[in-house]
Amino acid sequence: MKVLWNDRIVDESEVKIDLEDRGYQFGDGIYEVIRIYDGCFYMEKEHLDRLWTSAEKVRLTLPFTRTELSQRLHRLAAEVGLANARIYFQVTRGTEKPRLHDFPDPQEVTPVLLADIQPATRPASKQNIGIRAGFVEDKRWLHCDIKSISLLGNLLALDEAQQKGYDEAVLVRDGNVTEASASNLWMVSGGVLYTHPDGNLILPGIAKLKIRQLAKVLGIELREETFTEKELLAAEECFKTSSVAEIMPIVEIDDQAIGDGMPGPVTKKLLAAYIEAIELAAQAHQNEK
Repeated sequence: MKVLWNDRIVDESEVKIDLEDRGYQFGDGIYEVIRIYDGCFYMEKEHLDRLWTSAEKVRLTLPFTRTELSQRLHRLAAEVGLANARIYFQVTRGTEKPRLHDFPDPQEVTPVLLADIQPATRPASKQNIGIRAGFVEDKRWLHCDIKSISLLGNLLALDEAQQKGYDEAVLVRDGNVTEASASNLWMVSGGVLYTHPDGNLILPGIAKLKIRQLAKVLGIELREETFTEKELLAAEECFKTSSVAEIMPIVEIDDQAIGDGMPGPVTKKLLAAYIEAIELAAQAHQNEK
């Protein structure tokens, strides 16, 4: 498989990661994942904007422009030849010798860019029936708004839920639901759509941004405010969103059905609109070729 390594497209076997790479040793890096539909990099600008925001928050100067990075990613997609895929790319703070906790002098940093592309399809079968989740205490750090490659807290939460037989973790901090292990979380209560407000406790999702837009177009009232476990269990609907999962209904939490235990009407309405938005973007991309 071909991958992007800094500004070169090479075979995966050619990539060499230095033992002293700060991403390898400290998880000192940031990343993004873009979903590609029929060759269209969906919401690419928003993903790149978020990468630059993460870089600013971790005080990392990226060694390329948005245009240069976009061109490299598109070259990789063309080389691999996958029209429907997900492209993962990360930037670490590079190599520093000897290993030190201190950030190196920015003038001496040479960040390392890596990207790979894998086939991806819509998880339609799960979207049709929904998934099961369990509450897990949110023990992650207080910079969840940074899309850091250091994801051990998220992995531990997901594993805890899966050890109990659930598909997903619903994270709870100080009594309030924050998000899922790798996606934003939503509930419908009294016909109103709720999600945790942006801030340092959750990742500002790109799919979340699209849901905001769609809710407005569809006339669905949206309130970005905190809610509790009890309020979520009493809700009519629940779903999670991410670029890869799209809109995924959650029909059961801690063995208790949400609503009637099936994907609800608001969730279905938003999913249909989300898919339509993707199809329109993909068609516009084809028309530009």
